[in-house]
Amino acid sequence: MKQLFPDIQTAEQVVCITNRHLTDDLLKQIERVTSLGVKTLILREKDLTEEAYETLAEQVLSICHANGCKCIYHNFYQTAQKQKPDGLHLPYHKFISLSEEERRNVPVIGVSVHSVEEAKLCEKLHASYLMAGHIFATDCKKGLPPRGLPFLKEICDSVSLPVYAIGGIDFSNMKQCIENGAKKVCMMSYFSKI
Repeated sequence: MKQLFPDIQTAEQVVCITNRHLTDDLLKQIERVTSLGVKTLILREKDLTEEAYETLAEQVLSICHANGCKCIYHNFYQTAQKQKPDGLHLPYHKFISLSEEERRNVPVIGVSVHSVEEAKLCEKLHASYLMAGHIFATDCKKGLPPRGLPFLKEICDSVSLPVYAIGGIDFSNMKQCIENGAKKVCMMSYFSKI
């Protein structure tokens, strides 16, 4: 069987982000990458309605757990409350709009941040981890200049929370992100081609 990761440590440092627009069959792709050793997956299909997301998420959660992979939902708080995935990832504006009780109802909650100020506020509001990006140029953010490694380091140095780097990351540049303080790196395009 094909090996995705050179060692267990690397497998633990990589988060697969889904994008069904980059693959012919998302469920088949998730089955493939989780069976090849992906340890954490974020189901990011944020352009779906919540009803469609809920249906998809139930299937994805089952696949992930069958293959020993953590499944983190994205954007849809109510679906996460119903199905109890391994975590929920939210855009900054959605996270700060939650009440303290709503935040407490999610055992693991990650937040996308774009500044040191946002990172510090999310830490104060008890986020579990932060996602900072985009670090390198990526087709997902065409025309937008990357924030770069200095931005990543600044975010990592400003909080005690784990920070996940995202944006244009693959196995050739992930080490630079880890060296600049990232606990994990997120990859989307790479996993759609396996």
